[in-house]
Amino acid sequence: MADPTPVLPHPPAHAFKAYDIRGAVPDVIDEAFAHALGRAFGARALAAGETTVAVGRDGRLSSPALAAALIDGLAMAGVDVLDVGMVTTPMLYFAAATHCRSGIQVTGSHNPKHHNGFKMVLAGRAIYGDEIQTLREAMACAAAPACARGRVRRVDIQPEYIARIARDVKLERPLKLVIDCGNGVTGASAPALFRALGCDVTVLYGEVDGEFPHHHPDPSKPENLRDLIATLQRTGADLGFAFDGDGDRLGVVTPSGQNIFPDRQMMLFAADVLARVPGSPIVFDVKCSQRLAPAIRAAGGVPLMHRTGHSLIKAKMREVGAPLGGEMSGHIFFQERWYGFDDGSYAGARLLEILSRHDDPGAVLDGLPSSHSTPELNVVCAEGEPHRLVAQLQRIARFDAPAEVSTVDGLRVDWPDGFGLIRASNTTPVLVLRFEGQTPAALARIEAEMIGWLRRIKPDAVVGGAAH
Repeated sequence: MADPTPVLPHPPAHAFKAYDIRGAVPDVIDEAFAHALGRAFGARALAAGETTVAVGRDGRLSSPALAAALIDGLAMAGVDVLDVGMVTTPMLYFAAATHCRSGIQVTGSHNPKHHNGFKMVLAGRAIYGDEIQTLREAMACAAAPACARGRVRRVDIQPEYIARIARDVKLERPLKLVIDCGNGVTGASAPALFRALGCDVTVLYGEVDGEFPHHHPDPSKPENLRDLIATLQRTGADLGFAFDGDGDRLGVVTPSGQNIFPDRQMMLFAADVLARVPGSPIVFDVKCSQRLAPAIRAAGGVPLMHRTGHSLIKAKMREVGAPLGGEMSGHIFFQERWYGFDDGSYAGARLLEILSRHDDPGAVLDGLPSSHSTPELNVVCAEGEPHRLVAQLQRIARFDAPAEVSTVDGLRVDWPDGFGLIRASNTTPVLVLRFEGQTPAALARIEAEMIGWLRRIKPDAVVGGAAH
């Protein structure tokens, strides 16, 4: 074996996030970066006993070239590559769950159109944290090319993926659905999937277009749901779905115009899953509504609040054997009847299965417990400042009974009538704030108290965002 050779001497550190790799193209991520990642990941895969890595890509303009470079790097490292082409991130996960155990998706998710990145699964596990940093070190000095180059095989995974879901999910009656793909990669698969389930489907912005000409593919932003709500009301459909750019998150709107946020979706999912696996733990992140835990208990489950981050939720689910997990950001994870990864289309299918048992699906969703809340608010900080500020808050902040304090991820304080959260983002240098109250007065009180503590240690804190 030849000596190790430098591949990418100085991979930019800021591209290596807590849960994935991403950055601007070509300033941060380019074909040389993708090739070096392929060689480094391929070496890691072989060391873990993996001989095949699946590769998929989203619909961004830079994705085909980055995927080609990545595949060449993987093959050069000596692993076989399953090229599944342009697919959603969940479809790449599906390939890695059914055809091999490792995979990389080239995707910028919901980031700006000139950005791109990579989400990775190694030996059946989403890699995150220190494992991603280790890849950066390996990219700087990867092993020399393998003696035997890996083979590349192209596979169309979509028919198998749709057939698998259509076998699993059965609707009591056909539903009329509007889906907004936001010109993201779900446009190539979601319409066919929901029609295979028997739905009457109206599609908005289904053409895959990396310019995202109509609106950005991020269903967590209310402004991106306007066209969906208008079309839902015009057509008299039962429900509206919106997807993010790579298809792992789901947005849901009702004919009344309500945005059913993921923590409220989880109330329905938990009750359904727990009917089959009673007594199980259900995992959710610290940003979720205070109303969720009682709903899980009422359905016979054990609520388990955990740190935000799709890789962290998946790891916790494996640790405790949870059949279901979810995040406020829109990632929903089904282990029961599925593979444990986040998939907006599959979550939508499971929601339709539940709602098809009811005469008025919109009324079921509108009637879920709710509170007055803020969206996710941000306080921009210097690099490295957010975690330091949170540690200070955890040390100094004091709250009178009956407040309950959790430090599982930042500082979350629950009162009988609402909660407040201040945590450090793991992906950008901001503090993330969220407040909820069972009445407007409770929301105002909790927000004022939490921000008051924050301003003791950061007097110049500017809170960005608007209440919904």
